[in-house]
Amino acid sequence: MRMFCVLAVLVGANLLNNWLAPGAYVLTCVVAAAALLLIARWDGLTRADLGLDTVALYRGLWWASVLVAAVLAVFLVGLALPATREAFEDERAAGLTLGQLLWRVLIRVPVGTVLLEEVAFRGVLWAMVRRRRGTAWATAVSSVLFGLWHVLPSRGLSRANAAAAVLGTGPTGTALSVAAAVVATTAAGVVLCELRRRSGSLLAPAALHWAVNGFGYVLAWAVPRWRGQD
Repeated sequence: MRMFCVLAVLVGANLLNNWLAPGAYVLTCVVAAAALLLIARWDGLTRADLGLDTVALYRGLWWASVLVAAVLAVFLVGLALPATREAFEDERAAGLTLGQLLWRVLIRVPVGTVLLEEVAFRGVLWAMVRRRRGTAWATAVSSVLFGLWHVLPSRGLSRANAAAAVLGTGPTGTALSVAAAVVATTAAGVVLCELRRRSGSLLAPAALHWAVNGFGYVLAWAVPRWRGQD
């Protein structure tokens, strides 16, 4: 019953964010994350089980600093290489104003995307399945659901991202880009779950998640502006 409630919250939040009320994205994410934490408490999970106790948070701060620096370094190398530079050409970020960019990087991503997805997939869901079936099952279930979570938000990927556009922009291309996004985010989910396991802290995967999304927005916004000055 409690697992069903978790899935119901996630389905509802996904539909609201991507279809029914996208303008309330941050509010939906905060409310959904709070609901999931209440379900976790109902299930008997502790802060330590969720990677949110004091020891875990202090440990996560060290992991966070290293991971954020590593992501920035990798992204800058990718931006410098012609073979990978195209991955940063994303119309969704390029068309933002400076104010919209700051909103995305400082509010929407950390308080919306990262908060809900980490609490849901590497926190509550992972801990609930782990207690019942073990770590391997927890990682597998969490990661597959994390991949499926990205079906709706990936529908316009082939039209907005230059790298994804190679798959085509018609119905077939859209289906392929969505499938590729699901596979990629499932794999990312495995990495984030393993990071959660190794660090013992939810802050570590949250930091990596924010760094990838946040720096991705900043660089995709900055690239066309740098080129316009050349």
